Amino acid sequence: MKTYALALSAMAAVFASACSPSAAAPAPSRFQQEHAAWVQQRAADLRKPDGWVSLIGLHWIEAGRQNVGAGKDNGIRLAIGPDRLGQLEQRTDGLYFKPAEGARITADGKPLQGEVQLLPEGKGGATKLGYDQGKGQITAIKRGQRLALRVRHADAPARVGFAGLDFFPADEAWRVPARFVAHAAGKTLPIASVIGEINNSPNPGYVVFEKDGRTWRLEALGDPAQGLNLMFQDQTTGRQTYGVGRYLHTDAVAADGSVTLDFNRAYNPPCAYTDYATCPLPPPENRLAQKGANAQPVRLAVLAGERKYALAQH
Repeated sequence: MKTYALALSAMAAVFASACSPSAAAPAPSRFQQEHAAWVQQRAADLRKPDGWVSLIGLHWIEAGRQNVGAGKDNGIRLAIGPDRLGQLEQRTDGLYFKPAEGARITADGKPLQGEVQLLPEGKGGATKLGYDQGKGQITAIKRGQRLALRVRHADAPARVGFAGLDFFPADEAWRVPARFVAHAAGKTLPIASVIGEINNSPNPGYVVFEKDGRTWRLEALGDPAQGLNLMFQDQTTGRQTYGVGRYLHTDAVAADGSVTLDFNRAYNPPCAYTDYATCPLPPPENRLAQKGANAQPVRLAVLAGERKYALAQH
């Protein structure tokens, strides 16, 4: 009986220890804290009143005049807005907008009284039209030789129903050291987009890294001195992660060519959250696939970064 009582006492001590506050999960590491803060900031950026989930339309513009508004008789019909907002006209020298009578519209934050030229999004900055007391925003974009109106609204269903982001658990093993190898100056890489256009983008070089006992390679875009932009697909694409692929931005490449690929920060392109984005697609070279034994395909499964996104159901 004494032995049995001692055993019970020991079991009780173990149980009490396991349930005590001191046995709680260990505090997150600095790496985990920094990653959580990064994810939180990314979600906040997406959900801004003019973030990607605020998009409500992408309207390709035809030559001539088109009425703009939410009414059925408009050539460009807004998903959210007044019945009649104004009139758009594409001329040989640019794109122009004139507000409808009584419409309260701003251009770059100032009340719009007459016609204004809409400069498309780009390095020089776009002309921004505001309506619905600033909740609605319209800009022009240029893709190839085509122009379109990109429309945002703070009450967009995708923003109202934003479900937050879903990431694989942060894992330092996916902070992978890599080496940047420069291409000859002036090299470009054809990059297709979800709207079917192909642009030859500056391709300064590629990165090579080791993972799962193999050497992998990704072609890079961007400026090595500012940080590389990588677009890739892997074995999780279309399964656990977004079907188009994911993006990754690095810090600046060091003088010796070293750079870290933190796949924990691989993120979905804007078209994962909206049908109104014109996302570039990962090039075929960046599918993280190679031939293994007997010519069988081998793919790297990047079990890090952002998973698929699903709009919240209400």
